[in-house]
Amino acid sequence: MAGLLLPNVGGEEYLSLASKKSVHGLFEEQAAKTPDSIAVSFGDERLTYGELNARADSLAAYLRSRGLGRDGVAGIRLERGVPAMVAALGILKAGGAYLPLDPAYPKERLDFMIEDSRASLLIDADLPVQPGVPTGVSSDPEDLAYVIYTSGSTGKPKGVAMPHRPLLNLLAWQESVLPGPARTLQFAPLSFDVSFQEMFSTWRGGGELVLIADADRRDPARLLSLLASRRIERLFLPFVALQQLAEAAGPVPESLRDVITAGEQLRITPRIVEFFEKLPGCSLHNHYGPSETHVVTAYTLQGPPAGWPPLPSIGRPIANTRIHLLEGELHVAGESLCRGYLYRPEMTAARFIPNPFEPPPSLLYKTGDLARFLPDGNIEYLGRSDDQVKIRGVRVELGEIETRLAHHPAVGEVVVVVRDGRLAAYIKPRADAPSAEELRRHLREALPEHFIPSTFTFLERLPLTPSGKIDPLALPVPRVSHAPVHFESERERGIAAIWQEVIGAAPGRDDNFFDVGGDSLRVNEVHRKLLAAFGGDFPVTALFEHTTIRALAAFLAPDSEAPQLSAAISERAQKQKAVLARKRLSRSMA
Repeated sequence: MAGLLLPNVGGEEYLSLASKKSVHGLFEEQAAKTPDSIAVSFGDERLTYGELNARADSLAAYLRSRGLGRDGVAGIRLERGVPAMVAALGILKAGGAYLPLDPAYPKERLDFMIEDSRASLLIDADLPVQPGVPTGVSSDPEDLAYVIYTSGSTGKPKGVAMPHRPLLNLLAWQESVLPGPARTLQFAPLSFDVSFQEMFSTWRGGGELVLIADADRRDPARLLSLLASRRIERLFLPFVALQQLAEAAGPVPESLRDVITAGEQLRITPRIVEFFEKLPGCSLHNHYGPSETHVVTAYTLQGPPAGWPPLPSIGRPIANTRIHLLEGELHVAGESLCRGYLYRPEMTAARFIPNPFEPPPSLLYKTGDLARFLPDGNIEYLGRSDDQVKIRGVRVELGEIETRLAHHPAVGEVVVVVRDGRLAAYIKPRADAPSAEELRRHLREALPEHFIPSTFTFLERLPLTPSGKIDPLALPVPRVSHAPVHFESERERGIAAIWQEVIGAAPGRDDNFFDVGGDSLRVNEVHRKLLAAFGGDFPVTALFEHTTIRALAAFLAPDSEAPQLSAAISERAQKQKAVLARKRLSRSMA
C-alpha cells in the first residue's frame, strides 16, 4: 500500500475559515456588506442581498416554530425559482439541513427519500411567513447542511450527509482561486451538488445568481442567447451540456470569464476548441469530486485552446484536501469528507476507512475511481472499478436499475450495460417477454428519466464467462426492428431519415423518440438537422412535446401552412431508403 501527497491548488493563497461556523454565516456577512446589491434574479424578479436575507430570516423563524433545529432535515420540493433559493437559505438559518426533492422524480422515489431521511418538514410552496428573526440557533461546522441522494448499487438510493465544514473549505478555496463578484448562471438542479457551489460561491463573492427556466436550460440555442443577453460571467455545467452549447448557433457570450465543468470526463472536441477560441478572456476549469466530498481536485487548461489535451487531467487537490492512490484507486482525505451515508453505518464504514497515513480519527474515502499520477504531478482519471456510470453528469448505479427491473414478474435474469453513452438492458424473461414500453412504465414508477434504458433486448439466455458471471463483451448489439412502415408524407419520411441517422435505429411512425434510443443529447442533434432541412425556427423543447414522427410532422407543417421539404432532406430520405434496401437484399441472400 502506498500513497502520495500532492501540493494543493491555491494552497498558498488559501485563507482559513476556521473561525467561521456556518455557510449561512458567510452569506450574512456579505449581506451586511452589500445589502443593496442584487443577490438573485429570475426573469423580471430580483432580490437584493438585504431582501434575500430578510426573507430567509422570516422562513427560518417559521421553521424554528415548527420544530426544525440542528441536524433536522427539511425537504424542498419546488420548481426552479427564487422561492427555492429562499428555502435552502432559510433552512440553513434555522439550523437544519435541506433535502432537495426534484418535482420531476417519481412519487415512489420522493416518498422513499422523505421517509429515509426522516425529514420533519416539507416545503412545496412559497410560504407566506411574517418578518421575524430566528432565535437560539447554534451553528457548528459539523452540523448538517444538506442531504443529497445518489444512486445505490443495492437498488435503493443513499443519502450523502454533508456538514458545513467541507463546504466552508470549498468556498474558501474557490474564493482564493476565483476571487471577486461574478454574475453566475444557476444551471444545475438543486438535487445536484454543483448547485450548492453555484449558489453560495456566488453569494460569498457578492455576485448575482441568475436563475433560468427549464425550457431555457434544455435548449442550447436559447441558453447561448441568454448567456449573452444577461452578461453571464461564470458558468458551471457538465461536459455534455458544454458540448451542446459549443455546437449551438447564436451570439458569442463575450462576458464569460470562467467555465467550470464537472460530473464526468471532460473531452476537448473541435467544437469546444472553436467555442473558446472566440472567448480569449475565458478560462476552462475541470473539477473532480464525488457527492461524498464535493470538489477535491481542479485543473485549469492553459494556453491556446487548439493545444489543449483531448482528455484533460483532473488536476491537483484543492486546499486542505489530500489524495492517495491505493492499488490504483483514488482515495480522499482531509477537510472535504462528508459524515457518511445517512442512517447507513455499515455502508459508511465500507467506504470511509481508517487513514493509514495519519493518526485517528482521520479517514480515507474510497471513491471507486481509478487514476494515476502524471509526470507533472497532475492526476489522470482512468474510469471506474465498479458498475457505476455517469449519465448526463449524474451518478447512476447499474445495479439499481437491474434491481428494479428484476421486480417485474415477467423478468428473470437481467443485466444493464452502457453502449455508446446509452443504457441498454438485456433480459431473460420468465415466460412471455414483456413489451419494452411495459418495462419503461415499470421503471418510471420509481426511477428518474435518465435511469431508463434506451433499448431492451430479450435473450433466451445471458452469455456467461467460464467462471459463471455474465459476460458483457458477449452481449449482442441492441437492435430495434419494425414491420414495414407506411409514412403519410415526404415530411414524415424525411423526419424518419433524420431519426435513423442520429439514433441508428429504423423508427416507426408512432414510436416515441425517447423509446427508440433518443436522449437529451441526440434531441439537440435532431433539432439542428431539422432546422437545416426545413428552415424556419422553433425551440428544441418542441421535440419534447411532439415525440413521434406523426406528431412532429404535423407540428412542423400544419395543413394551413405546410412548408416544402428541402432538397437536402429529400436526398437524405432517398439515400436512407437505398441503404435499407441493400440491407434487406443482403439478409435475403444470407
